[in-house]
Amino acid sequence: MARYIYQYDQWPNFTWNDREIHVILGKVRHIQGKIFGQMGALGFSLKEEAILSTLTLDVLKSSEIEGEILNYEQVRSSIARRLGIEHAGMVHADRNVEGVVEMMLDATQKYNEPLDHERIFGWHAALFPNGWSGMHRIDTGCYRKGEMQIVSGPMGKGIHYQAPSHKLVEQEMDAFLDWFNGDTKIDGVLKAAIAHFWFIIIHPFDDGNGRIARAISDMLLARSEDSTQRFYSLSNQILTEKKVYYEILQEVQHSNGDITKWLDWFLNSLYRALMSTEEISKKVLQKADFWDKHKETILNNRQRLMLNKLLDGFDGKLKSSKWAKIAKCSADTALRDIKDLIEKSILKQEDSGGRSTNYELITDTK
Repeated sequence: MARYIYQYDQWPNFTWNDREIHVILGKVRHIQGKIFGQMGALGFSLKEEAILSTLTLDVLKSSEIEGEILNYEQVRSSIARRLGIEHAGMVHADRNVEGVVEMMLDATQKYNEPLDHERIFGWHAALFPNGWSGMHRIDTGCYRKGEMQIVSGPMGKGIHYQAPSHKLVEQEMDAFLDWFNGDTKIDGVLKAAIAHFWFIIIHPFDDGNGRIARAISDMLLARSEDSTQRFYSLSNQILTEKKVYYEILQEVQHSNGDITKWLDWFLNSLYRALMSTEEISKKVLQKADFWDKHKETILNNRQRLMLNKLLDGFDGKLKSSKWAKIAKCSADTALRDIKDLIEKSILKQEDSGGRSTNYELITDTK
């Protein structure tokens, strides 16, 4: 049976091929600077919108990697409320949504504060507010008290990973936190990659290790930029590459200390995340253009609410019944609102036809 990386004498003194990593690290640093420059040129409200969109995406996708689908509106409202951002159509968020948001914002908004056992326990407790993970009661706000295997297949026959013994977790976390808070000479982005891997290897909790590892990465990335402003989502990129993410982790967990392959994948994934940020800024600018074009258009509050939802990326098809439910009005009022927007060339009926009528935004704003 192949040994795990933590079973070698040199653990946790990681090594890597500097020359191999140097090129991609340079590319990441370059595009990081470029994106911050572009976003810095946006007006205040546009920048706010971009940050809100990014943080919402990050929280949703980090949970989705673990197979948990959170409600988009709840996540967005929870973040907006905590950041004091005016957001039309605020909704109440469930306790588990609030918990994930709390953790993510604590990591990214207080990135310069030290990370200690208590703070990580707080994150863990926030992720599992009821002390349950699915059907299982787990220990929350403390390190695991039992052995940890990652298994799959019938009755868990395939063991993918055996984490360090629970008796060693506290001393492993002491070493990790000393390094994390210490003044290492390693580039901040590289440190985010190492921290992610190191934490996953220790696997200190009964559940939630992946989400906390990604929050730790986000915290160190915020440090590397010295900014609370988030304009890209690493979690979204990891979700896209989920299969490779797990394959690389599984391969490098057996290394004798050389983590070049993991660092290379992480930095390339981060580079792709930074590249796709242009999509977020494009959406933000489209929304701004739309409202600029319609600043003189007479619209009621229901119409503004629903148009903002459509511009943010509406979930599913827009029907008059959905309009009535979200805008809290009668079916007749909803239909009147929609017809008014069709006459103003803002909405149109979808071509698909079918038994029920769907409506969509007219996207050509020329």
